[in-house]
Amino acid sequence: MPFPSINDLLKKDDVPKAPDVEIDWNNPVSKFNKGIKDIDIRAKEKETKQIATASGMPYINLDETPISSEALKIVSESVAREKKLACFYFSASELRLASTKPLPADDDFVYQLGERHHCKVATYLVSEHGFERVLRLYSTLPIVLPVTKDINITDEELAKFSAEISTIASLAEHFKIVSITDILSLMIAAALRLNASDIHVEAEENTIKVRYRVDGVLHEVAQLPREQWARFISRIKLLAGLKINVVNKPQDGRVSLKLSHESLDVRVSTLPTTYGESAVLRILFSGNKGVSFDDLGIRGEAYVRLKREMERPNGMIITTGPTGSGKTTTLYAILRSLNKPGVNIVTMEDPVEIKMEGINQSQVDVEHGYTFAKGLRSILRQDPDICMVGEIRDLESAEIAVQAALTGHLMLSTVHTNSAAGTVPRLLSMGVKPFLLAPALNAVMGQRLVRRICEHCVVEEELSSEILERVGKIINSLPSDAKASIKDRPLTFYKGKGCAKCSGLGYKGRVGIYELFTMNKEIESVILADNASEYTIAEMAVKDGMITMAQDGILKAMDKITTIEEVFRVSE
Repeated sequence: MPFPSINDLLKKDDVPKAPDVEIDWNNPVSKFNKGIKDIDIRAKEKETKQIATASGMPYINLDETPISSEALKIVSESVAREKKLACFYFSASELRLASTKPLPADDDFVYQLGERHHCKVATYLVSEHGFERVLRLYSTLPIVLPVTKDINITDEELAKFSAEISTIASLAEHFKIVSITDILSLMIAAALRLNASDIHVEAEENTIKVRYRVDGVLHEVAQLPREQWARFISRIKLLAGLKINVVNKPQDGRVSLKLSHESLDVRVSTLPTTYGESAVLRILFSGNKGVSFDDLGIRGEAYVRLKREMERPNGMIITTGPTGSGKTTTLYAILRSLNKPGVNIVTMEDPVEIKMEGINQSQVDVEHGYTFAKGLRSILRQDPDICMVGEIRDLESAEIAVQAALTGHLMLSTVHTNSAAGTVPRLLSMGVKPFLLAPALNAVMGQRLVRRICEHCVVEEELSSEILERVGKIINSLPSDAKASIKDRPLTFYKGKGCAKCSGLGYKGRVGIYELFTMNKEIESVILADNASEYTIAEMAVKDGMITMAQDGILKAMDKITTIEEVFRVSE
């Protein structure tokens, strides 16, 4: 069979795009070498496509794919070279990655990348030749020097605005008279004055709505003219180091405020919405010391049991609840209680919100491949006595945490479920083996945060007959010892009528309501039998003396700590 000519080879439609080298088309030898190289490239692309088909991954030929600089920047060059993984397409809703090897469906780096950019992630298999082309493209990116966007707001400036703010209702007039330049200072000063954790600035059809989250509840404080929005959002994005011209996808940044007595970080998140971008500013005190374990609000048998489990040398203690329910605060309080000179404590967090002396705190960095699972493996080589992982979110991190608990470490972590009883089926659904989970688990605590009644304006509250009937049913289901402790007390409840101290809200500060169960033989047998439904675990925990979150909340309401309305708002 005659060897095909160079012209025949070059006429084929499926020959990949030529590599980035110059060809002397007047030189037959150069043309021949080009043809041979094309044959080799085509064969490798075909082989890669077969591997992709076998592994269930989609395949793409990067020689025929345009790649934007915005897509390249998603994964840094150093990480791309290390992981053989790069981004070749990026939009507001989708992110496509190129990999030279098949990846598992639950790859932690890929998951974290999607979470960070708020979009779906698809992974494609590519050839080594195609990937080399991507690596060469990094050299075409412009070099951008880091620019700090810190701003300085003096204590005098904050004090000037704070002195004029007495209640949330008084804020609306202030927002009408300040300039765009000063409006951010007013926002932050008001947040500090009202102890707000978040500032929500939301674009609507005819106005801009400003809302503050105070003690977990949003309050509308002002409405700004729609025509101010473009300048205002641009100022926020500039100060937070965000791209001003990007308006069709979410962005995250940070503003650092240098005060005389402490530093303050404001985390900024923007999100495209129907009427324009909306922004949320979260206030973070870097010098925040947090609450102590005894101030959390854990009481009675739950307090005794949790303290006992904290003193054990190994096992898992898990807190659970929705976002914003105080799980991380609880873990910090536990760590602060356990932090002693003879104990080595290592944490893995995203991000490190409160820096604690004497504890080795490590922060996840997805962009550089430092994920929860990878970091957890590393911290176990640091010879820790106690480990804390910010969140168990996949099988890999769950298995490592369980193995750590079984091999002499006390492991603290969080899981997103609605109740303490839901944690066990959640971990089993991730793929954790029942015979490993049962001996590893020490205690699981579900929690919510309720607002405290302002102690300066507390008054007695009259409840409707329907609410009292509902309260009575919950009290009647209390464990016998808890019920006996309140049987002679009248069903009296309280509220705050509103005063200057609480900005007219009737509440000031928050406290947790909790439910906690510890491992026993009955629960262990259900887990080992692979029959651990949330209902079954809850029933056994209550039988073992667990006070539910609703019951704990009602007991706190009887003690003038919170209101019945708050308890039912978060727990029923």
